[in-house]
Amino acid sequence: MAILDSQGRLFGKINLLDLGAVLVIVLVIIGIFLYPGTSGSVAQNTEATKPVEVDLVVRGLNIKDPQQLFSQGFTKGGKTNIVIRNQPHGSLEIKSVQQLPRTILVAQPDGSLKEYTDPRPNQFSTDMLLTLVGKATIRPDGAVISNSKLKIGNPIELEGFNYNFNATVIDVRVNDSK
Repeated sequence: MAILDSQGRLFGKINLLDLGAVLVIVLVIIGIFLYPGTSGSVAQNTEATKPVEVDLVVRGLNIKDPQQLFSQGFTKGGKTNIVIRNQPHGSLEIKSVQQLPRTILVAQPDGSLKEYTDPRPNQFSTDMLLTLVGKATIRPDGAVISNSKLKIGNPIELEGFNYNFNATVIDVRVNDSK
């Protein structure tokens, strides 16, 4: 009796294509259940979570009345939602909000520059310095909030009930004492 007959059957009983399909299915099942990969469980995360303070600067926010923004929810102790790279990353507490003075550079007769308060009326542009507080995972390459690194220069979108604008990270401080 031949090992392979004219119809491609092994010992005249098992088709080689069927045998190959069964073998692939068995290997897939073994791969799924016996080798789950590196995904693991979230509970296995052993990285340290610590409080961080993030300083943000907002330049040229076009707003009619900045005091109205500060009095309606964008206040010290309130919360603001953050969006990094078009992905929502929860909310952080607002530690402080400081409105920065608008200034202009004026050339001096000797060629130097001096900075003066902008005298122009009806300005609808505001600069702010914000400090946000929250918890972040501390990794060797920096602080991470919801899988997004917080680094100086990163743009962050702030979103709330009546506002949505962009800010830039200018400082990240990890609070080790807590």
